[in-house]
This record gives sequence, C-alpha cells and structure tokens, in this order.
Amino acid sequence: MKYQKILAALDNSPLGKKVFEEALSIANYSDGALMLFHCLPMETPSTAPYTSLYEGEFNDFSYLMREQLEKQATETEKWLRDYGEIAIKQGISTEWDWKIGDPGRWVRDMAKSWQADLIVVGRRGLTGVSEMFLGSVSNYVVHHAPCSVLVVQETKVN
Repeated sequence: MKYQKILAALDNSPLGKKVFEEALSIANYSDGALMLFHCLPMETPSTAPYTSLYEGEFNDFSYLMREQLEKQATETEKWLRDYGEIAIKQGISTEWDWKIGDPGRWVRDMAKSWQADLIVVGRRGLTGVSEMFLGSVSNYVVHHAPCSVLVVQETKVN
C-alpha cells in the first residue's frame, strides 16, 4: 500500500531518529508528503523550589515555566527544521509543527486535521507500572488514531 500523507510523531532521541528514518523511507517509496510533529508535555520545571508555591511567589514560578517552555520550543523548532530540510532535499513535500499538552491526543488530533493516512510513532517498551504511571503515547495512538499506525520499537542493547 502506498501512503500519501505520513505523520511522523517525533522526539529528539535515538528512537525519534529511527521514527523519522522510517517515515522518510515510506514517503520516498510512496511519493507521499510528510508531517513532522512533536508535542511538548506540560511539566513543572524541576528548578522551581517547592516551598515558593506556598510563599506566594507564583510570579517566579510562572517565569520559570515560561522560560523552560521557550527554551524547549526553540530546541524543538531547530531539530524539526533540520529533519524537514533532510526530507525536502530528497524531494519530499514536508511540513512540521509542534504543540503543548498530551502527546497521544495531539498526535491523534493532528492526524485528523492533516488527514494523514499513516502515523509513524515510536515505542520505548514500557510495561506494567511504568506504563501505567508514565502512559504510553504509542498505545493511545494505536487505539484512537483515525488511520493506520506503524509502531517503531526501540531496540535495547544488552
């Protein structure tokens, strides 16, 4: 089957690189378009002192969160743009975008709005309690995607 619109759900990790390479290969084979997508999860900055929340220093906390988010956004835009340039040099129509929030839901929503016919996502292999507490983006996407999903498994070296 040839896919025309391939959404690659990426992060800046070795597994994310494997996901990109797989999506790129499929786009080359299918003469399809790529959407490179990343989601920044909502996290509390680790540099924020816990006690400051009770001392009324919400402005400092808000500033730290905004500062961390701006740094992450700048880094994300750079590596998404770098991946995009690789794909464009190979003649593949490529877009990229990023959002803030729940990654699984954003991947699903992006696939719907962009009308993707394939999502390529990575899986780190979390199981049991780890998966329950940390969640599984790939599991959510497989069960809620509006299109086919290719899951790229992380390979661990023992």
